[in-house]
Amino acid sequence: MVFDVERPATMSRALVFLRVAILALLSWIGTSGSWPGLFYLGFPVVAAVLVAQKGGERYLAEDGERVTRWIGFAVGLIAYLALLTDKLPDGAQRNVRLEIARSGSPSVGSCLVRILKAIPSAFVLFLYGVVGWFVWVIAAISILVSERYPASLWNFERGMVRWEARLIAYLASLVDSYPPYSFQTGTAAAESSP
Repeated sequence: MVFDVERPATMSRALVFLRVAILALLSWIGTSGSWPGLFYLGFPVVAAVLVAQKGGERYLAEDGERVTRWIGFAVGLIAYLALLTDKLPDGAQRNVRLEIARSGSPSVGSCLVRILKAIPSAFVLFLYGVVGWFVWVIAAISILVSERYPASLWNFERGMVRWEARLIAYLASLVDSYPPYSFQTGTAAAESSP
């Protein structure tokens, strides 16, 4: 799987306030923090339903591209909210690159078991997310002051979204291998850049 985001030269101050408004709305909608659970539970359940209807190979062949686009939209939205880009996802993935090499032969049971298997990765990602929240605040302040923020902070946030993208692809049963505990993914060229 490959995930990357084109780093903008400058970022809009006004869009920081839009993100805060979107995050406040999402917090209000899911006061218990339930909206991230839609990704965590939604993709495996949808995959299990589609696998039950068609079988694993047909799911990957016939629905894999569509599910990849859904994941691309979700990851694009996450990248936008994480201050990685000033562009909301529009389906064309112009500034967010997500490629998933589909593998395996999922069954209904394997789709649903991934909910449990993914708990350790999701927990570690949650712990990084606590740090990521502080990084986000520093990045937002930096953007408000100078319309930029340090590359090291941007790379940390990008690594978090990479991890989330791999976890979501795994939960959607598009890839057979368990997502690594790493901020890096992709080809050797992508791996060399932090």
